[in-house]
Amino acid sequence: MRTTIPAHLLPTDGRFGSGPSKARPEQLARVADAASPMGTSHRQAPVKNLVGQIRAQLTELFHLPEGYEVMLGNGGASLVWDAIAFTAVESRAQAAVFGEFSAKAAHAVGRVPWAEVDIQSAEPGRLARCVDRGEENDAVDTYFYPQNETSTGVFSPVTRYGRSRGSHQHPGALTLVDATSSAGGVTVDISQTDLYYFSPQKCFGADGGLWIAVASPAAIERIERLGSTRWVPDILNLELALRNSRKDQTLNTPSIANLLLIAEQTEWMLSSGGLDAMAERTAASSALIYEWAENRPEATPFVANAADRSPVVATIDFDESVDTRTISAFLRENGIVDIDPYRSLGRNQFRFGTFPNVEPDEVAALLTCIDWAIEHM
Repeated sequence: MRTTIPAHLLPTDGRFGSGPSKARPEQLARVADAASPMGTSHRQAPVKNLVGQIRAQLTELFHLPEGYEVMLGNGGASLVWDAIAFTAVESRAQAAVFGEFSAKAAHAVGRVPWAEVDIQSAEPGRLARCVDRGEENDAVDTYFYPQNETSTGVFSPVTRYGRSRGSHQHPGALTLVDATSSAGGVTVDISQTDLYYFSPQKCFGADGGLWIAVASPAAIERIERLGSTRWVPDILNLELALRNSRKDQTLNTPSIANLLLIAEQTEWMLSSGGLDAMAERTAASSALIYEWAENRPEATPFVANAADRSPVVATIDFDESVDTRTISAFLRENGIVDIDPYRSLGRNQFRFGTFPNVEPDEVAALLTCIDWAIEHM
């Protein structure tokens, strides 16, 4: 007879993926509600009011400084990488690369003929940070890096780089932060960024196909200037996205179901204590994992420097005595899913998403099940 994990040990919900992530039942109910604007025009008041609600909620959630604006656009964060190349980078950028997604972002900007990219890199599992070029002759006009490298579980401090803000005509370097797997699950000082952008399928428990960004006045100035003077495909034109967002709409038809998921999640975050409460929740979940790994002789946190370990994506290496692929397949048969390492790393590893929708108690049950599987297999 096939071995199964005793039912009383299993988590209530077995979704621990790093994205798309677990959605709360209340989010799904919001989509299924017969009174929702599903199946109606996205140019009419019901959907535009929904977009306006999301923009207002995010303004409150992130405590946006004066002049910062919330933008929405079609496509995911990977589309924003190309849009940055067209309507954010003047001619010289610097990227911190320390994993698969930060490398893809740097590659996207490096492909355009008008931009040069200086790359500060580190091996997977380690943190790379930008190097401030200040007012040198080769001064960088755009710095960009991820707050959380989803592929490796390395977390970066959010800080501003580059020249001083300067005048309105020459506002200085911009700092752009990819917060796809961290926004909504960690605290952040948005004033340290000029474009803080993310997809909603991680901490917001929503779906792909949409990007959200918070833009500073300096970023808005550059976006509007480059978007109106360069040839830019419409879908990559952040100026068009900004113009539509100010009307509480997106350039093209959005997924209304996704908007409903985001609105419900953001409302829950605010009513549950805001960003501080979400950060406490993710920190508690990830701490359970790191402590568990440090107490197992076969396991080691992939990110050696504890200060660089992510609170929202925890990665744990195992020695050859534990076959993580076999364990993962067995757990999937028992309803625990998506804890495999990022595919290109090729490591004997588990990767756990500990986003706000994941209860710490569920993480504790997950770890108990892994212990059980290792012992019985």
